[in-house]
Amino acid sequence: MSIKDSSAETGSVGACGEKTGAAAECESAKKEGAETRIGRGRYSEMQSAVRFPIHLPISVKSKSGESRSETQNISANGVLFQVVDSDMPVGSMIDFTISLPAAIVGAEADVRLDCKGRVVRNFEEAGRHGVGVVIDEYRFDRR
Repeated sequence: MSIKDSSAETGSVGACGEKTGAAAECESAKKEGAETRIGRGRYSEMQSAVRFPIHLPISVKSKSGESRSETQNISANGVLFQVVDSDMPVGSMIDFTISLPAAIVGAEADVRLDCKGRVVRNFEEAGRHGVGVVIDEYRFDRR
């Protein structure tokens, strides 16, 4: 996202040469954006995507084997799901398939979303293990 400097249109320059009004706000936003990008890193940018609380069947393949679960939420960048096996450390690569119901996607049969991703979050909450995964690659499989 870029911020257009609109100082010529809506801002003005004060007596000491400082920007005032909209120009000052824009300059401040640019600095905050740069600090945010540098300070929080790529994971925070990905985590800021809007999450949709969608519960869909998911099949996960990792080094520890294959398991079935259900998504907790999905965003443009990734997915969060619960697992029984917590042996999916941050940074590990996994393959997973999300089943999209035919009735929801307007197809004759369920559509499979085959994905490759990496674990960016692994946590335990109320005795259940959660895993957050960034989607690196995906492919729709209509059968």
